Amino acid sequence: MPLLFGELSGAPSWVPAVLLVTLSLALGFLARFTLLRFIRYWQNRDRKLFKSLEKHLHGSMFLFIPLLLISIGLNYVNIEPESISFITSTIHIFIILSFCSVLIRLINVAQDMLFIRYDINLSNNLRARKIRTQIMYVKKVAIVILVTVCLSLILLSFPGVRQFGTTILAGAGVAGIIIGFALQKSLVNLFAGIQIAFTQPIKIDDAVVVEKEWGWIEEINLTYVVVRLWDLRRLVLPITYFTENPFQNWTRNNAQILGSVFLYLDYSMPLEPLRKHFEKVLSETKLWDRETQVLQVTDTDDKTMTIRMLMTAQNSPTAWDLRCYVREKMIEFIQQNYPQSLPRMRATLTDPED
Repeated sequence: MPLLFGELSGAPSWVPAVLLVTLSLALGFLARFTLLRFIRYWQNRDRKLFKSLEKHLHGSMFLFIPLLLISIGLNYVNIEPESISFITSTIHIFIILSFCSVLIRLINVAQDMLFIRYDINLSNNLRARKIRTQIMYVKKVAIVILVTVCLSLILLSFPGVRQFGTTILAGAGVAGIIIGFALQKSLVNLFAGIQIAFTQPIKIDDAVVVEKEWGWIEEINLTYVVVRLWDLRRLVLPITYFTENPFQNWTRNNAQILGSVFLYLDYSMPLEPLRKHFEKVLSETKLWDRETQVLQVTDTDDKTMTIRMLMTAQNSPTAWDLRCYVREKMIEFIQQNYPQSLPRMRATLTDPED
């Protein structure tokens, strides 16, 4: 490269600059192409890892490598002194930004690999959900720290900022108090998020009841939580809600859940056929986890008796489907075999003259 630009010393000043940019972009494109081909070649060794690398690094390397080459080549190009400082500072800023982008994408690759290892699609996924919750929150905090460091390095690249560095540090105590008051709510949310990530009153994919709505924890972000409701609506709550308000967590220690079905029948309904059919219905469906089945008369009044059926399922969505299935099959059985035992209103007719 020095020899090439030395031969162009007699050319107009813009020619070496254009040549430097063109050559750097070409070499950057070639390096990116070679890297992606290398990744595709090694996909057979660890397909998931290299597929994630290809996905996330596909565009991030395009500017980083050419900017590095331009930064090196500036030492061999004759540029006016008043312009070289501005060009060098601008290139360094873009190098920092592109390097930050590469690091963020590598963090996403690490997250992908950990998510593959801790799969929440399994039936017994409590440990995976715990670790995923921590991974997602730590990733967000790491990105915030990385972006903060990146912006700090960009600011420090300006001589004026470095000159006032001592003054800024001297006033850091007062400034810290002012910033603390200004960002009080944000800091509270940040510490609440750290508390939730590691004490875990909620985890990703937990079944919860909040604000009289039932759903699943879909996202835990730095300042808010997204709950996916049963009808696919999203309930967005501040993260401090889960540290300051009571709520129901149906899968706190185990994804398994106990479901109940109530029937209100006439006293003429025999219980033994009902119990046998209930057992038969459960044994014929894969929704039941084959652990708990109970049929009991839990209440009576002057018109009906209350039959409660309990059954367990692997998780809350399956339990909901199981309850609906059992309810339908039991009603169908009663309609076909004991229609006279459905709830009825009794009345006695008397002669007005009596």
